[in-house]
Amino acid sequence: MYAAVLRSLGKPPRYDQFPDPVPGEGEVIVQVRAASLKPVDKQLASGSHFASPRELPVVCGTDGLGSLSDGTRVFFGGTRPPYGAMAERTLVRREFCFPVPDNISDETAAALPNPGVSAWVSLVFRAKLVPGESVLILGATGVTGKLAIRIAKLLGAARVVAAGRNQQILSTLPELGADAIISGRRTTNSGTPLRVPPALQASRLSSITCGVDRWKYCYPR
Repeated sequence: MYAAVLRSLGKPPRYDQFPDPVPGEGEVIVQVRAASLKPVDKQLASGSHFASPRELPVVCGTDGLGSLSDGTRVFFGGTRPPYGAMAERTLVRREFCFPVPDNISDETAAALPNPGVSAWVSLVFRAKLVPGESVLILGATGVTGKLAIRIAKLLGAARVVAAGRNQQILSTLPELGADAIISGRRTTNSGTPLRVPPALQASRLSSITCGVDRWKYCYPR
């Protein structure tokens, strides 16, 4: 089969032939239809990630969208080295395959889970959002931020405020469920300056919970 084969860390993978995967107990072969490309995939290939491969060659990619032998269309993750997602076929455990609705395209289904899970984990496990609380989402103009708006509403948030720098995208966020948006230090629904607690100046956080007037602050990455 053909795949994106990495033969040396720090160098680009090449479209090349690679041995077909042979499943072991509990494993299935997935016919790949789309694979996601994320920062972690680049880090793994560059050798800068703690989980970068120690034995080469390997196929790049960690998850994607494909079909099982019975035709089931699935999102898959946790490929077993040296097989990765960027190949005609890959190898995963059956429990790491999740059915995908027919109305979602291959490309969307491959790209959506990573930012979606990031938003979900930030709100549910880190912020521990409960119905009736309000949420301020920083970086709301990115994919993870947009999904965080929708997820917060589904979780019963009373008020969702979206903050970001891209004014063009900010103006579209009320359509996703944002009750107010913040560009700089002003809200668009009232024009009243928002006093931002010092905790919001922290950087590189996935999420943080602050006990200030029942607000939860979510930092999508």
